[in-house]
Amino acid sequence: MAGKNGGKIIANLIFIIISICCVLPVFLILSASFSDNTLLRQQGYSLIPRGFSVAAFEYIFKVPKAILSAYRVTITVTVIGTAGSLFLTSALAYVISRQDYYLAKVLSFLVLFAMLFNVGMVPTYITMVKIYNLKDTLFALIFPYLIVPWNVFLMKSFLRETPVALIEAAKIDGAGEIQIFFRIVMPLAKPALATVGLFIAFMYWNDWYLSMLYVDSANLSSLQYYMYRLMNNITFLSQSMVSANVDLTQMPGETTRMALCVLAAGPMLIVFPFFQKYFVRGISVGAVKG
Repeated sequence: MAGKNGGKIIANLIFIIISICCVLPVFLILSASFSDNTLLRQQGYSLIPRGFSVAAFEYIFKVPKAILSAYRVTITVTVIGTAGSLFLTSALAYVISRQDYYLAKVLSFLVLFAMLFNVGMVPTYITMVKIYNLKDTLFALIFPYLIVPWNVFLMKSFLRETPVALIEAAKIDGAGEIQIFFRIVMPLAKPALATVGLFIAFMYWNDWYLSMLYVDSANLSSLQYYMYRLMNNITFLSQSMVSANVDLTQMPGETTRMALCVLAAGPMLIVFPFFQKYFVRGISVGAVKG
């Protein structure tokens, strides 16, 4: 008994240390974002801000309309894209998980083929711009990620264990396939929906690539792409000042980088705890079923 308790204590200590190692960088980034740039360069990173300063955030919010517009675009794309992608992903995964559907293997092969062989950037760009005419539209930031093969197979691993007897009983009671999907399968798959939905939301939230390819209007720029351009501007100015032998102490370079990390990751860190219960349960169920 004592040995079992000792093993639990050691396991808990190991997980506590791992958790601290994961959380510590977040606090260092948060502290650095509120530090004085000169002191941060001289003294390095600390859990306590080096000379409390909000200069980095003031620099970022010099043009508040631009960053607020970027937030609006990213939130809109994330919400609409996650809802649409989760519906299409779960619907396709449910179809290919049904062994009694005669096209299940064919569709599974097509999804696997799409996952293994990417058509490339040029054909994708031509399709989006020339065929679908989505250049410089909000839907250009949503459409490419509506169905991701990896997410389909991940959802399939959850749905394929849905009791067949439950589906057959619903059919006997007169339920159609759509009723079975929405009223039986989806309520049972809440952990799976939360897990895959969180992955999809992170994908949309962190994307900057689609904005770079398909968006020219500043009003449709996503948050990540706006911050990417802002960081490039800071890097360019810093290099120019070095070439001109200008003092860099007034340029909030390092602190601005950390402030951008806080602004980019902050909303998702706030949202995640609300889905943590379903996310952990979904990961556990997926591990058992896989």
